Amino acid sequence: MRAIKVEYTTKPEYVNTNKANIQKVMEELRAMGNVGVLYSTCVKEDGCSFVHFAISKDEEAAKIIPSLPAFKAFTSQLQAGGLVSPPQTTHLDLVGKSFDL
Repeated sequence: MRAIKVEYTTKPEYVNTNKANIQKVMEELRAMGNVGVLYSTCVKEDGCSFVHFAISKDEEAAKIIPSLPAFKAFTSQLQAGGLVSPPQTTHLDLVGKSFDL
C-alpha cells in the first residue's frame, strides 16, 4: 500500500476552477472502475486550501492518477496561475484501513 497527502493553497478567484478540474479527475478515475486507488480531496476552512489523499494498493496503481489526462490538465492549469502556496507532498505509512482496494 502507498499513501500520499498533498496540500496547497489557491488564489480565491481560482477556487471554483480548481474544484471543477478536480471533479474531472474524479470522473475519469471513476470511469475506470476499481483500479486499486482511493482518491479524495477536501477544502480547509479557509475555502482556498486543498488537501488531496491518495491510497494505492501497489506501485502500479500509484502511477494511475498522474497518468490521467484530466490530472495532467488539472496540474498544468494549477501551476500556470492558480497557486498561492506550492504543493507540499507527504508520503505516509498506512497503519490501518476500513476498506479493501
